[in-house]
Amino acid sequence: MSIRKTVTPPWTWPEKFGITAGERVGDTIYLSGMLALEADGTLVAPGDVYAQTVKVFSNIREAIESEGGSIKDLVKMTTFLTDMSEYGDFKRARTEIFGTTPPASTAVVSPALAVPGAVVEIEAVAQLS
Repeated sequence: MSIRKTVTPPWTWPEKFGITAGERVGDTIYLSGMLALEADGTLVAPGDVYAQTVKVFSNIREAIESEGGSIKDLVKMTTFLTDMSEYGDFKRARTEIFGTTPPASTAVVSPALAVPGAVVEIEAVAQLS
């Protein structure tokens, strides 16, 4: 039987939004959709896909590290963009993190995200090694 526990990086925004940062089941971490938020819930770089993507990956890294893993343990991500014409800026940031071999990925367009000014959201799955 796998043990389930809540992923709890040192952020206040999950409580503010009434969510958890993620759930760990055994050695698998399922992260909620991550926005470009500082620990207190302040949005970083409203409207800037590149800067927000960098911050989102920083948040993903921090969440995985809070469970003893690393960004290299990321195996699947789903990205929501408010404008697919900005995919190039997202891809540039992703390539800076993962090189030419990112985890399995899907990108979709959403007309709006939960926080005004947010233009990228990523939910992710990590498998700890």
